[in-house]
Amino acid sequence: MDSEGRSGADGPDPRTSVHYPKVVLVTGACRFLGGYLTARLAQNPLINHVIAVDAIAPSKDLLRRMGRAEFVRADIRNPFIAKVIRNGDVDTVVHAAAASYAPRSGGRAALKELNVMGAIQLFAACQKAPSVRRVILKSTSEVYGSNAHDPVLFTEDSSARRPPGEGFARDSIDIEGYARGLGRRRPEIAVTILRLANMIGPAMDTALSRYLANPVVPTVIGHDPRLQLLHEQDALGALERATMSGKGGTFNVGASGIIMMSQAIRRAGRVPLPVPRSALWAVDSLMRVTRYTELDREQLDYLSYGRVMDTSRMRNELGYSPKWTTAEAFDDYVRGRGLTPIIDPKWVRSVESRAVSVAQRWGH
Repeated sequence: MDSEGRSGADGPDPRTSVHYPKVVLVTGACRFLGGYLTARLAQNPLINHVIAVDAIAPSKDLLRRMGRAEFVRADIRNPFIAKVIRNGDVDTVVHAAAASYAPRSGGRAALKELNVMGAIQLFAACQKAPSVRRVILKSTSEVYGSNAHDPVLFTEDSSARRPPGEGFARDSIDIEGYARGLGRRRPEIAVTILRLANMIGPAMDTALSRYLANPVVPTVIGHDPRLQLLHEQDALGALERATMSGKGGTFNVGASGIIMMSQAIRRAGRVPLPVPRSALWAVDSLMRVTRYTELDREQLDYLSYGRVMDTSRMRNELGYSPKWTTAEAFDDYVRGRGLTPIIDPKWVRSVESRAVSVAQRWGH
C-alpha cells in the first residue's frame, strides 16, 4: 500500500477504447476532495486543461498544490458558470461542491440553497454546452438512510425505507435526480454518480471523525451499528477513476469489510457512553465543540443502525478497488489524528476476554 492510497485501477483500462477527457472542470475546488482531485488531474499529462471553481479563493498552499490548473472564482448558483464552461470548451465536469454542513450564517436554508440551487444551475449549464460529454457527481451513501429493517447490503437499485426528509441526505437525493434528468435530456452525456460511504482519514474533517474523536462517545443503548467506511485517499482515487474512464451509471463506493461502532470506539481508545436515543441529541449538544457536529435525524438513525453497501458494481464495472479496508481506514484515521487513548485498548480487550471466559463457564 502506498502512502497516497492509489489503486492500480485508477487509470483507464488500456484494453478499452477510452476517450480521455481534455478539459476538466471541478467544482468545490477549495474543499478537501475538490482541491486534491484538481491537483491529481493537473498532474495527468493526458488532460490538456483543468479548471478549478469555487466561490471562495483558495489558500496559497492549495493554489500551489493545484499546479497548472486554472482557478476561477465563481458561485455555481450564478449563470456565469455557463460562460466558464462554454468559453473553456469543457468536456468533463466533476461536481464535488455539495456541502454536508451549514455555512456560518444562514443555517439549513442557506445550505439547501447552496447545494440544490447550485446543482440545478450547474447541470443547466452542462445541458446547454455542446462540448460537455461527461458529468461526474460526488454523492453519498446517506441517500439510503438508516433503518432497523434495512437490507444487509444496499445495492445501487435499493432505496431508503424512509426517504430522508431533510439535511444533506435529502439534498443529495434531489441533486442525483437533477443529474439523471440531465442524462435523459442529453443522452450523449455520460452521467456518473458515486455514492461514497462515510469518509474517514487523517486529513479530512467530517461529522463522523469529530464524533469519534470525543474523549467520551455517546452511543444508543441497545444498538451497535455496522460501519462501512472509505479512506479519504480512496475517495479521491474513485473520483479520479470515474473522471478518466467516462463510465456512466451509479456506483456505490466503499471499502471492503465492516467494523461495529463498539469496535471503532475501542480501537480509538475512547470511552462509550450508552444513553437512550431520545437523550443522544441533548448529550451531543452539550459535548460538541462547534455547531457543525450537531446531529440531525439522519445521523441519529445512522448511529442507531449503521449502513453497508454492496460495492461489486464499483469493482466490476467502474474498475476501481479501494486500497484500504474499513478497519485499515479507521486505524489510519486514529494514527493520523494522534488520538491518545483515554483507556488502553489492550486493557479493554483483556477485560473483554476475561468476561467472555467467565460467561462461557457459567453457560456450561
